[in-house]
Amino acid sequence: MAKPKKKKADNTTIVVNKKANHDFFIGDKFEAGIALTGWEVKSLRQKKIQLVDSHVIIKNGEAYLLGAQITPLDTASSHVVADPTRTRKLLLHKKELARIFSAIQQKGHTCVCTKLYWKGHLVKCQIALAKGKHSFDKRASIKEREWNIDKQRAVRQDHR
Repeated sequence: MAKPKKKKADNTTIVVNKKANHDFFIGDKFEAGIALTGWEVKSLRQKKIQLVDSHVIIKNGEAYLLGAQITPLDTASSHVVADPTRTRKLLLHKKELARIFSAIQQKGHTCVCTKLYWKGHLVKCQIALAKGKHSFDKRASIKEREWNIDKQRAVRQDHR
């Protein structure tokens, strides 16, 4: 008799940076590995992370994630000094690093972390090249989003 297949977890997303979509025009996206310590992985399993003010810098040919805050668990080891806002190294290919570096040299462009998720047993970070929005751009995107919601409500009412 064949063994039943195990179901994979559908929700592999740890956290999404919604503020990045509000503040920036999102361009090319990259998948990067992230170097974490043991207590950070345990905190990520409990989804104790904030990406709101995080961004990516390139220094000495390597990418680093700044501003991501991982809150340590209460049950963390007492002999480990937990720094919630430490700089974490991102693992990317050289061609991807060169592409990101050339893009962020342009005025008004940056690189932000948009999402953290599980890929198997590894934690992956989705980073994106972004261009800052002005306040009138933000208002226009809010109006467009509200208009789409109103259209969906009207369609639902017509089908009832």
